Amino acid sequence: MARAQTANIPAAAAPGATEERARSKEITGLKALWPFMSPYRGLIVASMMALVLTACVSLTLPLAVRRVVDNFRVRDGAILNNYFIAALAIAGLLAVGTGLRYALVTRLGERVVADIRMAVFDRVIGMSPVFFERIMTGEVLSRITTDTTLIQSVLGSSISIALRNALILVGGLVLMLLTSGKLTGLVMLIVPAVIVPILVLGRRLRVLSRENQDWIAASSGNASEALGAVQTVQAFTHEAVSRRQFAEMTETAFSVSRHRIRVRALMTVIVIFLVFTGIVGVLWMGARDVRDGAMSEGALIQFVIYSVMVAGSVAALSEIWGELQRAAGATERLVELLNSTDSVQDPARPVSLPEPVRGRIEFLDVSFRYPARPDTVALDDVALDIAPGETVAFVGPSGAGKTTIIQLIQRFYDPDGGRILLDGVALTDMSRDAFRKHIALVPQDPVIFAGSARENIRFGRPDASDAEVEQAARAAAAHDFIMALPDGYASEVGERGVMLSGGQKQRIAIARAILRDAPVLLLDEATSALDAESERAVQRAVDELSSGRTTLIVAHRLATVKKADRIVVMDQGRIVAQGSHDQLVAQGGLYARLARLQFTDGLAAE
Repeated sequence: MARAQTANIPAAAAPGATEERARSKEITGLKALWPFMSPYRGLIVASMMALVLTACVSLTLPLAVRRVVDNFRVRDGAILNNYFIAALAIAGLLAVGTGLRYALVTRLGERVVADIRMAVFDRVIGMSPVFFERIMTGEVLSRITTDTTLIQSVLGSSISIALRNALILVGGLVLMLLTSGKLTGLVMLIVPAVIVPILVLGRRLRVLSRENQDWIAASSGNASEALGAVQTVQAFTHEAVSRRQFAEMTETAFSVSRHRIRVRALMTVIVIFLVFTGIVGVLWMGARDVRDGAMSEGALIQFVIYSVMVAGSVAALSEIWGELQRAAGATERLVELLNSTDSVQDPARPVSLPEPVRGRIEFLDVSFRYPARPDTVALDDVALDIAPGETVAFVGPSGAGKTTIIQLIQRFYDPDGGRILLDGVALTDMSRDAFRKHIALVPQDPVIFAGSARENIRFGRPDASDAEVEQAARAAAAHDFIMALPDGYASEVGERGVMLSGGQKQRIAIARAILRDAPVLLLDEATSALDAESERAVQRAVDELSSGRTTLIVAHRLATVKKADRIVVMDQGRIVAQGSHDQLVAQGGLYARLARLQFTDGLAAE
């Protein structure tokens, strides 16, 4: 296995860790499903009643068959007819009970799995970026889809079938004992020989099942990443490498799956051979007893039917055991997501923001290092006070900490030292939803969702009217190009906005922020993808929008920040200068050098 492939799998999913964890938890991991099943106790009870009914009816069939066989030679045909009618009635009851059991159990499985999917999604959608630094999005999706499908199969059929076969196994053994103690003793001698391979091979099967699911998730994550950046992959002619990486992961998953199939097939062969060898032996001895007059033909047939039912139950349980092993591994993986701890947590007793929100932002000696880069300082003792309604621009070289300021204000991360306040209240003392709803963001890489242009703009405020959406689009200089689309505002823009240019995506994102109408506006390179004409139009809209709002602008092009109330110059995570454009140019230093490079070289316009 190539080393690069292992690197793409989270530590929790590495085969070594998988095997160790599988041995420690066994099938008891399925107990984690109970909190999702407990709200549907009524459905569970009804399913169990239908299950017990079908099991009991199944066990009465051999009794009817015995009566029919033993009365073949009876001259009174009415008696024989009655036995046949009774057998048909039992078969009809069995059919109805089985159908009812299927309907109830399948409904229970579908409902529980739907709840699990929603619970997992509800959990991960609120996780901070730190969580997604440890696990790939594609693996999360694999767990929500592939793993829940396994659980659905188990809850919707396997557990029900297992319980039914367990009842038939126990009931069949009891009735076998009542029919013939001697023959039952012979059957019981075979049981340990059947159980041992189930236990031994079942443990290995579970390890392989979990490892197989891990590699499937890893390949899904790899495919999701490549397809999400397919244009970049093609632009750098990286298709062959991407194909090879995905093929290697998929082949590894197949290899593990093939090993799992061999183990399961071996277990099935051993169990079925031992079971039916026992049945042949029982038939041989039973035939001798019938010949000697020790038992009737009907009793032998009854015993054989019970033997077949018991053998079938054991074989079914051995098959279902493998399914339960796989479902237990899938449950563990989903529980890992549900129990994941987030480094950013809402307080137990959140404090409310004073109304109305004015938008004062304070950085009190804030220091921060990204968890993925603990050796690199992103912010170093940053102290900053931004007044309500003030427009502050952050400039500096790449990696200076500008975007980090934007991320910390939204509390995607918590600082390692110091505090960040909004209107005098620490962000860590409030719930994230409570203050984020007062913030509008235009990111450097605008996110466009699959849907219409109108839906993408309305993402900023879902309850906005069509007129308000159009007004925001006009303010962002997006109305004209939207109306030029085939269906105007109802036009589908494709996944990730593939139908739009970079500048159009950015104007949609700006319209979304304008529609949100929040007291704090964050612009992270908001005009970087616009042409000169659109930039001027959007800049006018931003100027109007920022009036009366606290606005933070991150920009490399200094022409877009010249009108800011204050410009904060950052370098290596520190604030090295502050002031207006003219003041900073007069002071010399980093800003003056950047201004000289841009304006004199014609990289920015006055």
